[in-house]
Amino acid sequence: MHSLIEKLLNKRGIKNPEQLDKDERQTFENWQLVLNKDELTTKDIVSFCRSQVSVIENKWKDLEMSQAKKAELIPYHVVYKTMIAAIESPRAARDALEIQLNQLLNQ
Repeated sequence: MHSLIEKLLNKRGIKNPEQLDKDERQTFENWQLVLNKDELTTKDIVSFCRSQVSVIENKWKDLEMSQAKKAELIPYHVVYKTMIAAIESPRAARDALEIQLNQLLNQ
């Protein structure tokens, strides 16, 4: 476990990651992946953003969470989704162009 994460868990009175709930555990695992790499790839960033979107959407499903708390998550959700779209847009544009060129070839 990375020393910074270990310090944070200790500060919060958590002795090991098994004490975390499902969403917290997913965030913990993402932090571990990020901190254990020397250099992140765009795939790593997309994976992290997708997992954060999933955490937020799971919190929105929680009937016990207040609407105000859920509303506070909207900007984070928008940012993560926008980052994913920005990273993946060149691929989507390429795919669309390939479809268009293939259609032109088949005419």
